[in-house]
Amino acid sequence: MTAASDATLSEVILTQEVAKGHLTAADLWENLAQSLVVMKEAVARGLQSTDLSPSGLSGGDASRLYHSPHRVMGEVGKRAAAYALATAEVNASMGRIVAAPTAGSSGVLPGVLLALAESHQFADEQLIKALIVAGGIGQVISARATLAGSEGGCQAECGAAAAMAAGATVFLYGGEAEAVFHAAAMAITNSLGLVCDPVAGLVEVPCITRNAGGAAMALLCAELALAGMRSIIPPDEVIDAMREVGHLLPSSLRETAAGGLANTPTARALEKQLLANQ
Repeated sequence: MTAASDATLSEVILTQEVAKGHLTAADLWENLAQSLVVMKEAVARGLQSTDLSPSGLSGGDASRLYHSPHRVMGEVGKRAAAYALATAEVNASMGRIVAAPTAGSSGVLPGVLLALAESHQFADEQLIKALIVAGGIGQVISARATLAGSEGGCQAECGAAAAMAAGATVFLYGGEAEAVFHAAAMAITNSLGLVCDPVAGLVEVPCITRNAGGAAMALLCAELALAGMRSIIPPDEVIDAMREVGHLLPSSLRETAAGGLANTPTARALEKQLLANQ
């Protein structure tokens, strides 16, 4: 990752995308504008629904958190977590979401951006620019490591999503490109080794709550970077470490539902129950 020059970071990333020759700047902008609409719709749907998912393993927690009287993380933190849960619950119920960067981590980025938009009145144009920055971070992670839980564990999904959201948040707050990248690096650092262990092989437990955790992590790392903290290990090296850790994880902890939480007695009992009900 390298810092932008005189142009804003979103402009640099957009220019690089246009240079690939697949889409024009107008096309890319329109695609992201539509993605933002879908993100908003998923959050709204998830907050309104109290129904259980088809498996019965999830549903209603986003609404429960949103309407809770407690504010342990403050209003922005609570809303970001609730919106992340809402999106992930919609995904579990086969609703329409934006993979950001994956379906299993789809709640982190919209959770953070939409919560910030409400609290600080960020316009859609600003959010789209933040999505461009988030996408650029995701591309670097994809190129140097992976975004797939089956290859790198959940560090590659919710960890990457937290990095994208952290960097996008710093950008929204007017932070320099260096701070954007270091926020992303710190989010990855704090997610290294996070396993992918879905109960019964479904993207619900613990995936949904990890989306809320990723949103909280993104806000924290953005706060650190905006305060002037920097990752001692350079951002590119942090991503390389993510790749190495992913390769070192046993297959049982990479989306196979063979280890971790998926291999607990309760998880195995739930899996048998779900199979019996099919």
